[in-house]
Amino acid sequence: MKKFFLYLLAALLPLAVIYYSFFTLDSQPIPQQEILTAFERTSSEPVELTLTPVDERTFRFEYSSFDGETVLGQISYPAQAKDQYPLLIGIHAMGRSFPRWWVDSLKGRATVTHVNKITQLAHQKGYAVIAIDARYHGSRKDPNKTLRSIMTAMTVLGDKADYVDMIHHTVLDHRVLLDWIVQQPQFDTNNIHVAGYSMGGQLSLLLASVDDRISNVAAIVPPHIDDRLALVAPKNLVDRLHHHKVWLFTAKDDENATMEDNQMLFRTISSPNKKLLEYNGNHILPPEYVDALADWFEV
Repeated sequence: MKKFFLYLLAALLPLAVIYYSFFTLDSQPIPQQEILTAFERTSSEPVELTLTPVDERTFRFEYSSFDGETVLGQISYPAQAKDQYPLLIGIHAMGRSFPRWWVDSLKGRATVTHVNKITQLAHQKGYAVIAIDARYHGSRKDPNKTLRSIMTAMTVLGDKADYVDMIHHTVLDHRVLLDWIVQQPQFDTNNIHVAGYSMGGQLSLLLASVDDRISNVAAIVPPHIDDRLALVAPKNLVDRLHHHKVWLFTAKDDENATMEDNQMLFRTISSPNKKLLEYNGNHILPPEYVDALADWFEV
């Protein structure tokens, strides 16, 4: 009997640690102006981006971000050439990478988020599509800071610094990319849209809230983030989305955000041109959600 209780204690202790450290992390609200200051992009230096052709309409690229980090990504153009293209910035989910926006599987694993179909739809609408790797993802993986270690540090040790930096700095990486985009004559800079899945949805809302060069926003099943991670919580910034078309795609049984969480976030979005789409199921939406985006692309 004594041995049984020892085994039981050993099994429950990790759960207790997780509960204590993550679910009891202090809520630390941050004034909105302080958040905006953290996301400022102040450099006036031109962004040098190196393009490498993949085929006639697709290019890989790299550039140096605000802190000297090398960022890799890809851009593709629709089959029909024209003088200027509206642009879609795609932002991938946690644990994914930028190629997911172009392929239905990668390394034997299906693109269950169906974001590759969003790219196909964008091209049909005449949009160019661009995407980069988030910090610690894809080409930017760091063996000393794996996603598992980042999430474990937050949930077990209560250390949220690496997670917050990952999201914060990825938004800044996109602001540097936007500095390059708006200098390119082939892009219609009045029509720069952003769409993201899961973590990408969180990043899309943050990016559009701090950078007015974004017009339309599609946030697909963004996780609920509260003031324990206030700097990177979209709820603290989406009241700045005054003139955007903002569509929020949600799931009724999403393990990362309740229906109440999603409805609260939607209410906080200030734009009158907003739409909440709810789907049955969990965090992986049915593929037909992509079809709904056809109208979202329209200006």
